[in-house]
Amino acid sequence: MAVFGGAQWRGLRSVAVIFVNLAFALLLASAERGLKLKDEPSSRVVDGPSVPGFLSRAANFLWQSDGGGYQHVWPEMELGWQIVVGSIVGFLGAAFGSVGGVGGGGIFVPMLTLIVGFDPKSATAISKCMIMGAAGSTVYYNLKLRHPTIDMPIIDYDLALLIQPMLMLGISLGVAFNVIFADWMVTVLLIVLFMGTSTKAFLKGVETWKKETLMKKEAAKKLNSVGNGGTEVEYKPLPGGPGNSPHQGMKKTEYTVLENVCWKELGLLVFVWAAFLVLQIAKTQTTTCSIGYWVLNLLQVPVSVGVSLYEAVSLYKGRRVIASKGDYGTGLKVSQLALYCACGVLAGVVGGLLGLGGGFIMGPLFLELGVPPEVSSATATFAMTFSSSMSVVEYYLLKRFPVPYALYFVMVATFAALVGQHIVRRLIIVLGRASLIIFILAFTIFVSAISLGGVGISNMIGKFHRHEYMGFENLCKYDA
Repeated sequence: MAVFGGAQWRGLRSVAVIFVNLAFALLLASAERGLKLKDEPSSRVVDGPSVPGFLSRAANFLWQSDGGGYQHVWPEMELGWQIVVGSIVGFLGAAFGSVGGVGGGGIFVPMLTLIVGFDPKSATAISKCMIMGAAGSTVYYNLKLRHPTIDMPIIDYDLALLIQPMLMLGISLGVAFNVIFADWMVTVLLIVLFMGTSTKAFLKGVETWKKETLMKKEAAKKLNSVGNGGTEVEYKPLPGGPGNSPHQGMKKTEYTVLENVCWKELGLLVFVWAAFLVLQIAKTQTTTCSIGYWVLNLLQVPVSVGVSLYEAVSLYKGRRVIASKGDYGTGLKVSQLALYCACGVLAGVVGGLLGLGGGFIMGPLFLELGVPPEVSSATATFAMTFSSSMSVVEYYLLKRFPVPYALYFVMVATFAALVGQHIVRRLIIVLGRASLIIFILAFTIFVSAISLGGVGISNMIGKFHRHEYMGFENLCKYDA
């Protein structure tokens, strides 16, 4: 009870901090709105207020667009049905997305575009902010948890180190493909891929549910055989591999953050993140398709391949293991390691192509690799934290989103992710069903396919009626 009370107190304290930050963001947004000139158009804000003073200059800095040829649509931040409905949808998207390990971008983008009223590019930028907030809070929550059956952190750092660098390389490739491919191609790919992955995840959830049912029945029979009269037994999650013994499930489930951080692996991931960020920022200062542009793009290859190759060699020689898979995580072959890296690149390409995080691919991929649902969700979210935060920094430097709006929705996503994680973890303990995570993953991907696919089809029909060009685009003529 003391442990549970302490956990409750820490949860309440986290909620209180989030509410204070949320109130600060709302006050900042209200002050910004009051400083704007009344005769400014409400649909787009390019030039800030002319009212003198520090607050007005700060508001002008926070609410500004890049002023380029693209017309950003930034609605005023005022309390209305758009904000209320958008907050509810964003809350649910972040809660489900954080549990499933997919981020929720497939729900955020349509919400910001259709409900709140942002243009597609600004909606994508704010969506990345929300994904970063939800992923960050989820990682903090998961850093206090351990693997359900093995004495290790719930985040598999070796799996992340193998795939994350390739994921970020794939995102860069996917962004270029997004420019080249026609919108209808992206929409068709999105619908087909998401329907396929959601169906696959759902079937995996059904399979896991049946295994859990058998395990619970077998445990009950064992108790009956020793004369316990069919008393309900405590749930022990499915093991990550056949070599895990049952007694491994009997261990404490909550550790300190420092105990669950693998500093060497984290340092390498931060190095990859920083290197890609520097290259991406430098690339924005060059002309598209110039020599400098291609040099900076090619420099991403040795960074990502070098780190993933280092991890792959260590796994092959047995110096490291993908421990979350149990016995299956040892003795990996070259073909298996190459497949994992290729899947990381594929996840990044799809994520960059569709403007989403790689969690929509990594989540189902990790499940297919035999990683337990809790570890799959935690590791995919951990990897998304790096890619989404890098995108947020880039979008901020390019002035692609109004900071007050972004702060508000980040707070909504952060709070929602904590609530979603807490509720689902409690349900898993009470019901004894880790497969809930897989069903939430499948549901989130399915909803994202419907929402993003619907928006894409609507845009395709509009372009068709306006007789607009719907073929391939020229990357070298792209204006960021």
